[in-house]
Amino acid sequence: MTQGSSGSEFWLFVLFTYITYGALGGIGDAIHSSAFLAGLGIAVVAFLLPTWGVTVRRLHDTGRSGWWILIHLIPTFGAIILLVICSEDGKTGVNKYGLNPKEVPAFA
Repeated sequence: MTQGSSGSEFWLFVLFTYITYGALGGIGDAIHSSAFLAGLGIAVVAFLLPTWGVTVRRLHDTGRSGWWILIHLIPTFGAIILLVICSEDGKTGVNKYGLNPKEVPAFA
């Protein structure tokens, strides 16, 4: 049984990816090079699976199935709904996906 993703783990990952995207996009824009924009596209593809993984773990922490990630496919509103769901605090105790990450002992 896997452990969910705590809110801080999820948001720090999101922050890291957006800082990376911003840096690559900013460098590409500053030097007017499409090569850096291609690098940005590569970074987006490279972060795709880890982003899905941490999002599914966050959904599990809130007691939802990982399939809820597909709500993101709904234009505009899907991203907002997923943002709200991922902002919720995790369920206390054990749900069908495991323990709340905040309640797991540090050396378990």
